[in-house]
Order: sequence, then C-alpha cells, then structure tokens
Amino acid sequence: MAAIAEFRAFLAASLVTPVERTRTESVSARRRRRVVVGVTVVLGAVGLGLALAVRPGDPLFYLASLGVALLWIAGAIVSGPLHLGAARTRSGDTSLGLLQGFLLGLLLLAVFLVGALVVAQVPILRGPVEGLLDHARYGALWVVALVTAVNGIAEELFFRGAVYAALPPRINALGSTALYAASTLFSGVLLLTFAAICLGLLTAAQRRVTGGVLGPIASHLTWSMGMLFLLPPVFSLGG
Repeated sequence: MAAIAEFRAFLAASLVTPVERTRTESVSARRRRRVVVGVTVVLGAVGLGLALAVRPGDPLFYLASLGVALLWIAGAIVSGPLHLGAARTRSGDTSLGLLQGFLLGLLLLAVFLVGALVVAQVPILRGPVEGLLDHARYGALWVVALVTAVNGIAEELFFRGAVYAALPPRINALGSTALYAASTLFSGVLLLTFAAICLGLLTAAQRRVTGGVLGPIASHLTWSMGMLFLLPPVFSLGG
C-alpha cells in the first residue's frame, strides 16, 4: 500500500498539480505565435511524410529528418519566448523536472513494449511497424540515434513550447496533442499517429504542470531512445 501511495503522489506531482507561476503574453504576441504555428505545422507534416517515404538505408532519410527537426526548432524560436519550466519535489521545493520526465518516459516505454508483443501477432499492424524499424536496421545505428534525439528535442520545443503557448488555456493540452498527432498523418502509419497521441498527452500534462519544455523533453528522449534500442528485439520476440 505504501508503494501505491508513493506512486499516486508521484503522478499527482508530475502530471496533475501545476507549479505556481505568473506569466502573461499580449494579444499580438499570441497572434504571432498562432500564425507561425499554423505555417510550421503544415510544412512539418509534409516534410515528415516525405522523410518517412525515403527508402530505408538511404542517406537522404537522415538529411530529410534533420530538416524536419530544424523546421520545428525554427518555428519554436520564431513564435516567441520558450521556458524550461519547474517541477514540484516531494520536499516542497522545485526542480527542473528532469527526473520526473525520465521516470514518466520509462513508464510510457514499458507500456509500449508490452503493446509491441501484441502488435507483433497481428499481420496488418506488424507490417507498418516493420517498415519503420527498417530505417534503424539498414542504417548506421548511431546516426539514427542522433537523428532520433534531435527530432525529439525539436518536437517538444515546438509542440509543447510554441503550440501549447499559442492555444487558449482551456484547450492547449488537447489542442497541442491533436496538432502533434496530425503532423504524423502524412506518414501513412496509423501506429505512429497513435504513439504521437499517447506521447503528446503525457508531455502536454507535464507542460501544464511545469510550465516549460524541459520535463517533456526528458520524457520524449527516454521514450524514443528506449523504443529505438528495445523495440526491435521485443518485436522479434513477439513475432
């Protein structure tokens, strides 16, 4: 029971109870964010679809993926100020939220790896995942890891930074997640969109609590790098 209580307290501190902060933004600044966000989302979605359409092992895939990441970063910077955020610790102090982000990323990773064992048994779902994994199998793993890390940071800067700040408070968590998921639609891989929804909801909740992007970045990197290295063997085990 003590462990359950600790777990519930952790989830409340990291995903439910916001850290107090005072931050305002003018109407004109928010309008600029929305224009920049709208243009960037469309360009990024098209770019991501084109990148994933590149043949596995082709060096062009890495360049295209980094190009999409640079687009997200540029959109985030041009949209306006970004904030690292702060998390609440068990002692009542605040921290940068890196540990919370890491632990939440591990939880999401564990759920997805268990799900991969199920997906591996369903041919109609297995095929698209195999296509994504081919980019890691046929390319230099260290390059794929670098591209994965850069893209993870870029996506959080844009979607949990610029997009979240551009939307009205009552819809910014769901809205930023919806736009994040929509950016993957041109990839044609529904499971990638599903992953974006799950990751987006988690990191949007962190963004709401911490008021910044550092915690979400930690979660995203933990999840994405874990998927890169652990999904292939787990998927093979399931098949």
